[in-house]
Amino acid sequence: MQAAVLERKIPKPIPGQIRLSKRELRAHRIGLILVSVVPLAGVGIAIWQLWGSGLSGTDAAIFGGLYAFTGLGITSGFHRLFAHKGYEAKAPARIVLAVAGSMAIEMGVIGWVATHRRHHAFSDQPGDPHSPHLQAEQGFKGIIKGLWYAHMGWLLSDDRTAPERWAPDLLKDKPIRAIDRQFPFWIAVSFVLPAVLGLAITQSFTGMLTAFVWGGLVRIFLLHHVTFSINSVCHFFGTRPYATKEKSTNNWLLAIASFGESWHNNHHAFPSSAIFGRRFWQVDLGGILIRTLQFTGLAGKVRKDPEPVAT
Repeated sequence: MQAAVLERKIPKPIPGQIRLSKRELRAHRIGLILVSVVPLAGVGIAIWQLWGSGLSGTDAAIFGGLYAFTGLGITSGFHRLFAHKGYEAKAPARIVLAVAGSMAIEMGVIGWVATHRRHHAFSDQPGDPHSPHLQAEQGFKGIIKGLWYAHMGWLLSDDRTAPERWAPDLLKDKPIRAIDRQFPFWIAVSFVLPAVLGLAITQSFTGMLTAFVWGGLVRIFLLHHVTFSINSVCHFFGTRPYATKEKSTNNWLLAIASFGESWHNNHHAFPSSAIFGRRFWQVDLGGILIRTLQFTGLAGKVRKDPEPVAT
């Protein structure tokens, strides 16, 4: 009796997917741990400070100003301008937004855009860099593993996205390519600037230190986890007014902190739209910034796709 020959399914290659070498992965993980653990320690110091002397107006202003600057750099710059070309911006605005997004310390602008475009091409399907829905395990354990992977776990993997395949337009953009190469410098600026501002305003070493904790460490910790939550929470929990092919959701709880990014089902329904809030009550601070740039003449051709029938 002839034995049955079992066909083995070979996964299809993902266009533009690259793998880090062991040395590259080790160096990347060390850097990621530093950028994750040190801000977490800063949160602990900040809680201790709140318990004792409270939060000063200077620290609150530095924290809030830099959180808005870097967060809007991600949503209005990296995401809506560079990744999706939802609007056009003049050179000064493009450069400022690219620098602001770089100071969020998520990725360099070109790597961020390449990864995000690949996410849209394979959303919640094999090839998506950070979907919470691709775990082999079922049940509660699979859900937790999927959410963890989409939130942070994917950053620890060796899976990366080639800009040559997914962001060739930005590789040809000399100012943006220069800012991308300077990413380590913008990381340093992101941590040093709040300390310098604290020292200049308070004229004290203590003021410099607390400004560094709040405007540097706490800001980065909060901004990272809000952004990560768009990949995890907003592909799992929330409402789905549009029947998109993936599992994106709108989550109002994150709307303010994410500058409108959490209207994520809206975004997947209209990926090229620069405006994520589709209803008057859907606060979209990233969209407000874009409209402001348009009013001042620094931006134009702002796209807002026509409304389909909600389901």
